[in-house]
Amino acid sequence: MDTNGTASGRARTPRRWIGAAGLLGAGLLAGGILAGSQIAGAATPSASSNMAAATASSGRVDPAAMAHGPGETLLTGTTAAKVTAAAKAAVPRATIIRVETDAQGAAYEAHMKKADGSYVTVKLDKSFNVTSTVDGFGGPPRDGSSGSSA
Repeated sequence: MDTNGTASGRARTPRRWIGAAGLLGAGLLAGGILAGSQIAGAATPSASSNMAAATASSGRVDPAAMAHGPGETLLTGTTAAKVTAAAKAAVPRATIIRVETDAQGAAYEAHMKKADGSYVTVKLDKSFNVTSTVDGFGGPPRDGSSGSSA
């Protein structure tokens, strides 16, 4: 025994190894959990990653690649189906890019790509009636042109 009344250093060595192994195991477990959550987060698209993907090389946002417009919500279910049907009837042979609520006055809007490659936005009221068709992505005209009314 030493002067403190404890066993010699040899008896404490296995305890230290067990304690160190326990801390190492806990650290590895915590690191694995953190790494797993980062991988899962990277696999899930987010608004910021959608915006980054939608940014063209010129630094401008490509509205066709965005998940939805600012202040707008993607439509799902029967509402999405009704908006899609009305928009396709208004602009035959165009394909739907997305359907969403409208932050600029209409109840709903459908962003579409026409057969010639140009974009058009169909605006609808709450009863799914087409109220207007606007060239481009439905924002205010930037070049002085205006959309057409239905």
